[in-house]
Amino acid sequence: MLPAGEMSGIDADPRRGVTEIRRAVRLRASLTGYALAMPAGLLLAIVILMPIVAVILLSFSDYTLGALDWEFIGLSNYRKLLSDAVFWRSIRNTFFYVAIVVPGSVGLGLLLALLVHQRTRTRRLYEIVFFLPVTGTLVAMAIVWQFLLHSRVGPVNLFLLENSFERIGFFTDPRLAMLSLSLIGIWQLAGFNMILFLAGLSAIPKDIYDAAALDGIDGGVDRLVRITWPLLGPTTMFVTITTSITAFQVFDTVAVLTRGGPRGSTDVLLYQAYLEGFQYFEIGYAACLTVVFLVFILLFSLMQVRFFDKRVHY
Repeated sequence: MLPAGEMSGIDADPRRGVTEIRRAVRLRASLTGYALAMPAGLLLAIVILMPIVAVILLSFSDYTLGALDWEFIGLSNYRKLLSDAVFWRSIRNTFFYVAIVVPGSVGLGLLLALLVHQRTRTRRLYEIVFFLPVTGTLVAMAIVWQFLLHSRVGPVNLFLLENSFERIGFFTDPRLAMLSLSLIGIWQLAGFNMILFLAGLSAIPKDIYDAAALDGIDGGVDRLVRITWPLLGPTTMFVTITTSITAFQVFDTVAVLTRGGPRGSTDVLLYQAYLEGFQYFEIGYAACLTVVFLVFILLFSLMQVRFFDKRVHY
């Protein structure tokens, strides 16, 4: 119940009293919402935002791992970055990897989804088989690939020798090492993309295909180009962006299979940051590389969103 003074104010001006009551209700609802969201917000700030801020601050310092004294040096790490030939080489290798893995895994995932979607009795089996590379640990899978593509004892090279072909140094030839890692990346991501595309295909109403058939669009290629592909626009945008982010984060296969070699041909940005931070203990410079890495991912994702958003049919 409201106090007598407030009751008299409401009696004198009913509209003002109703407005004040509504304002109080909205304020209370807002405070309740903020209070409920505060634990999740604090967790987000502690787990995600604070580490990012710490990395950005460290990138302006000369901190080395285990050092007791360090100081802020401004943009010195970034100036060093611009004149570092290893950095530019790692950038080229990273973009080469992304340029192969993203279209390869997205295209293969779409092709597998179109083939599996038409199955009835064996669909679940194919989904499990193609999704297995995603569930496995990439480090363990990399060891398997190292054995399969070994230049001397690998089954692939033994098969080539038995058929009068020369051995191929998949991980020892500088011209082939990054391409070999890219093919492993496509193999690892195609199954996950297939599942996403299957979800998108299942969401397309069958009535659209029936209506298109009445207009003469009943061929497989016609349906794909005019109906399926445009309606898969939102799924394609999501798959492409997530695949790009994952491709930029290539590290495991490089660390296990090539360690940046041969002759720096597979030296990528994240592996270079790892070396600077945990091999050379230059945490400040490693943080600088990490900031550049985050900026690349952000800009690349925004460019993709802007590109796809004008071409996607929701």
